[in-house]
Amino acid sequence: MLLVFLMIVGFVFLGSIKQINEYERGILFTFGKYSKMLMPGWRIVLPIIQFYRKVDIRTKAVDVPEQETITRDNVSIRINAVIYYKVFDAGKAIVEVENFYYAVSQLAQTTMRNIVGSVTLDQLLCDREKISAEICTVIDKATDAWGIKVENVELKDVALPEEMKRVIAKAAEAEREKAAVITKAKGEVEAAENLAKAANMMGNTPGALHLRTLSTLNDLSSDQSNTVIFAVPVEVLRALEGLENKKDK
Repeated sequence: MLLVFLMIVGFVFLGSIKQINEYERGILFTFGKYSKMLMPGWRIVLPIIQFYRKVDIRTKAVDVPEQETITRDNVSIRINAVIYYKVFDAGKAIVEVENFYYAVSQLAQTTMRNIVGSVTLDQLLCDREKISAEICTVIDKATDAWGIKVENVELKDVALPEEMKRVIAKAAEAEREKAAVITKAKGEVEAAENLAKAANMMGNTPGALHLRTLSTLNDLSSDQSNTVIFAVPVEVLRALEGLENKKDK
């Protein structure tokens, strides 16, 4: 009889030993009330009167499902994200919220829709890091009471309607054409200024136009064509013009 009693006690004792891994914390309830947090190692949990639950405290990466929302400038988009968080108080995570995995996911979806809806499409595309940080701050503030620390939120993808993609492509093409026209106009202005300076310099320097004419003829002579060019020095034309003016007088 004693042997049977000792065997029963031994089985009860062995069944009361629970192992908590390093990356876990145990939440102990005694008579249904929260007692304490069990640290890693072997812990004794009395049967019937005590109950425990393990909580993983490692950082979790949760994919926020794709959400459809409208930006402040009335553009319909679909956006998804990933949220990184960890449990820093396992007792609160179990006692304060029924299912903190589901709760964090739903809070992230709602917050993402609200914040994306308060910015324009251009702001969303240009300031994704800033918007991600704002979403992270809002979620982290709300989950502090649950014993959860939100470490980071990253916007993964922004899906635009096909019509909006074509509009953005046209706008980008127009901007490139605008930049090309402005660059070309600036080049023409600089060329005109340089030509004006060259013409003024040649006009004020005797023989400069004649030397320029000879240089042009030298360049043309390298072309194997049948075209014959007769060049008359500018000085000769001016001399003839002077003689004609004297005859008129």
